Amino acid sequence: MSESYFVSRMTSKSCTLPRNAEALRRMLAEKEALLGERERIIVEKETQLAERDRLIAVRDAELYAKTLQIEHLKAQLAVLRRTRFGRSSEKLDREIEQLELLLGELEEGVAESNARAEQAEQEPASPRRATPRNHKPTGRKPLPAHLPRERVTHTPQGACNCCGGTVLRKIGEDLTEVLEYVPSAFKVIQHLRPKLSCRACETIVQAPLPSLPIERGRPGPGLLAHIAVAKYADGLPLHRQSGIYAREGVDLDRSTMAEWMGRIAALLSPLTEAIGRHVCAAPVLHADDTTVQVLTPGLGRTKTGRLWAAVRDERPFAGTAPPAAFYRYSPNRKGEHAEALLGNCRGFLHADGYAGFNTLFAPDPNTGAVRLTEVACWAHARRKLYDVYEATASPLAKEALERIAELFAIEARIKGRAPPERLAVRQQDAIPLLAELEAFLRKALSQVSGKSKLAQAIRYSISRWAALTRYTTDGRLEMTKQRRRAGDPATGDA
Repeated sequence: MSESYFVSRMTSKSCTLPRNAEALRRMLAEKEALLGERERIIVEKETQLAERDRLIAVRDAELYAKTLQIEHLKAQLAVLRRTRFGRSSEKLDREIEQLELLLGELEEGVAESNARAEQAEQEPASPRRATPRNHKPTGRKPLPAHLPRERVTHTPQGACNCCGGTVLRKIGEDLTEVLEYVPSAFKVIQHLRPKLSCRACETIVQAPLPSLPIERGRPGPGLLAHIAVAKYADGLPLHRQSGIYAREGVDLDRSTMAEWMGRIAALLSPLTEAIGRHVCAAPVLHADDTTVQVLTPGLGRTKTGRLWAAVRDERPFAGTAPPAAFYRYSPNRKGEHAEALLGNCRGFLHADGYAGFNTLFAPDPNTGAVRLTEVACWAHARRKLYDVYEATASPLAKEALERIAELFAIEARIKGRAPPERLAVRQQDAIPLLAELEAFLRKALSQVSGKSKLAQAIRYSISRWAALTRYTTDGRLEMTKQRRRAGDPATGDA
């Protein structure tokens, strides 16, 4: 390049600069102010990013702590379910329910935090924060196969998004299933019965009105069933149901629904009695009772009643009779209620050590025959030993529990088999173990204080040894009594 080019280049640059030194200093000051403002903004952004990093770290720590707590509670819940025999069933059921409620709240909180984090990641962010999060894959259960399927096809536009071509051919498809809920709704069914007149004799002909659960009443059977299930199975009182239905624009007063429930109780009484006869006709029965809190109007509190259950279930020994449970309520636990429930039954009765059943096991003073033969429950015997082991870590209690576990393992192998096969296995495998267990318990009883909790637990089993081992004499009997709650399938409530 020529010298004249460099001269002209320098001349053009010098023309853009101010010739006055004061103006040059002013320009430099403005530039420095702009640079200072930029540095201030950069520092402010860095501070904001640091605060965001801190909040994210705090949130991640909270999520981690919640996750650990959830895993701990799940493990604790699993232990409680496995060791249901370890404490009073009613107390343990309430504890399990509280744990499940707490787990639900924690899992909802974790899900909400994860959703907020995903929303934040979708927002524009600086490049230094654009790091992908590693989500732990979670397995999902398939949606129930018995539910009806409604398919919605999403067809793409008729032209290619890339080149605009209109000739498209199918090469595959993706199917995503979403669980949806269709809310229940009221409807009015109009029963129209035309009146017809005979042209020959002028006789009026009309179809009879279909049978309704409540004569001259307005509720249909589906509505009555829904109210009853909500009240008795789901624990939803009638006044709350009245409020729910009011949101649908349907006025159903509590007193009206109470009258309906009373009428269908009378209507279903033949079915209830039939279930009771079916249960009582079984050669092998299970009986239990549990507490139930009952409102006491005018006192502002509840009282404790009892719900008695008699169960017929032949499935463990391959029986063909339908399983069923019959319930009866009583305000207290007097033995007369056990007599009212089971007094007409004959055969074997699995029950706990409640003294109210003793009259059912007593021989008739005239004939000497017993109405029901007692089959004691090993779960109750094991529970008492378990309580001692939990409180004292007694090696004797632990060994007794391990020996009992071997007996339960035998029962798990023969569940659902025919009575002759079950009886043969028990006589071959269980009877020798029971003999060893009895000798062990009697020896242990002589080694501990007679007033100790362990001695009481051992005496509970030894004093009922004949009833505890009776299950080895008949293949239809069980080691433990079965337990049913109101609302379980194949039940009748009285």
